[in-house]
Amino acid sequence: MKKSLPFVVIAIVLMAAIAGGWVLLRSSRQSINSSNPTPDPALDVKGAEPPHIRGNLNAPVTLEEFGDFQCPSCGAYYHELKKIEAEYGDRLRIIFRENPLVPTHEHALLAAQAAEAAGLQGEDKFWAMHDKLYEDQTTWTQAKDLVPVFVDYGKQIGLNPDQFMKDLNGEKVAQRIFQDGKRSHALSINSTPSFFVNGNEAKDPQQWKPEGLRQMINDALKAAGK
Repeated sequence: MKKSLPFVVIAIVLMAAIAGGWVLLRSSRQSINSSNPTPDPALDVKGAEPPHIRGNLNAPVTLEEFGDFQCPSCGAYYHELKKIEAEYGDRLRIIFRENPLVPTHEHALLAAQAAEAAGLQGEDKFWAMHDKLYEDQTTWTQAKDLVPVFVDYGKQIGLNPDQFMKDLNGEKVAQRIFQDGKRSHALSINSTPSFFVNGNEAKDPQQWKPEGLRQMINDALKAAGK
């Protein structure tokens, strides 16, 4: 029971974020017209540190994604993001934030745990598990017992399986997911994937599409003089 407690807390926080996101969003919009606007809560809620980053650490543009490994839209968008990464190269860095939508996606939290447990054995291992979970999404989401599947994925990407199993339900993994959940809550995120380009959210449907996201990146590069 004690070992499962951190993930019960995480699930509660994530469900509260979904249920309460519209309240925070409404409050933030009302503050725009106030003479004393409320400070942006996301400035103080950083998420898990250090964040998972792929690409040039000093890139002029940062694309921050809040994703759910079981989310079909995230799985479809994964391939578009790989194209975007290749197109922009060293001018773009990607940050991934855990945002499992529980209870809508019943296996999303365990998948997030698997990715974070892999990350404790190296940042490259996190991204290898991240890619594996999205590339094989239709396979593992239909499995009856996910743990052996994730252990096998870990072996394929070179993880120590014993350490992986130990970390899967460990405090470090729980804390990272919890901290990303707090950031998601602060930003009123209630759907995945959600994107921010240099801190600006891809809010409308056109911005959210791959071409719209590319335009946001191009605008950010232009603003940075790149």
